[in-house]
Amino acid sequence: MLCERSHFPHCVQRMLRIMGRPQLSSLAFSLLVLVNCALLQSRAWAQLPCPADHAKLLAALKANVKASGGPANGGFETNEWAAIVTRDGTVCAVAFSGPTSDAQWPGSRLIAAEKASTANGLSVAQLALSTANLYASVQPGGPLFGLQLTNPVNQAAAYAGDSKTFGSASDPLVGKPIGGVVAFGGGLALYDGKTIVGGLGVSGDSSCADHNVAWRLRAALGLDKVPAGVNPNAKDAIVYDLDPGGKSASGWGHPLCAGTEADVAAELGAGVGGSIRK
Repeated sequence: MLCERSHFPHCVQRMLRIMGRPQLSSLAFSLLVLVNCALLQSRAWAQLPCPADHAKLLAALKANVKASGGPANGGFETNEWAAIVTRDGTVCAVAFSGPTSDAQWPGSRLIAAEKASTANGLSVAQLALSTANLYASVQPGGPLFGLQLTNPVNQAAAYAGDSKTFGSASDPLVGKPIGGVVAFGGGLALYDGKTIVGGLGVSGDSSCADHNVAWRLRAALGLDKVPAGVNPNAKDAIVYDLDPGGKSASGWGHPLCAGTEADVAAELGAGVGGSIRK
């Protein structure tokens, strides 16, 4: 017998009547308790406020992606996915900038959510780390090598639901923790001026362009009150300081991408170093 969340207590009582208390094994009862706890935990996740709802995220995303009428971001200028998580890592909004869900890279839906989860999960009220800041340190020999293996993606959430609802207010990811760790540009922690309130992830272009879009998007949502970061002035900006051997002078570096993303980042204050403009 399956118990729906809203009818769980009554369902358990019915099972006890049908099976009889003496016949209900301790294992079965333990499983029922675990399921009930999981449902209560799921309900608690849903109670945290979303830093920005779907409508606000969608409007801001479309206004900041060139393919949907926004400014250039230096990369392929393709449509993008964006996702927001609450402070506990629960996905609360997912959107795409194109006319249909397949107008941007389908795989970027999950990448955007994982970027949001990563930036949120590795930032605190006093210090922000963007996903771009993680690149150098997770390379072999780096101090965070192996970080990507520490928080596996929630497989049950990642591949569930009707694809027709992807990117809508009822996206199947909404209300669920996604997990995952991404160590390249496109994920930023969100700050409302009082504290950290969640994370934002953008995916669908080069990782450098994704960072630029996320930077613009965070500002448009008014959630860019970053207190501090690994860069004294630009805070959690992308750092273009890798030498030809791939070593980062700061330890927080990210490689240049093929387009003019570094120039755009310099104009936005979203990047440190790396501008190809002479």
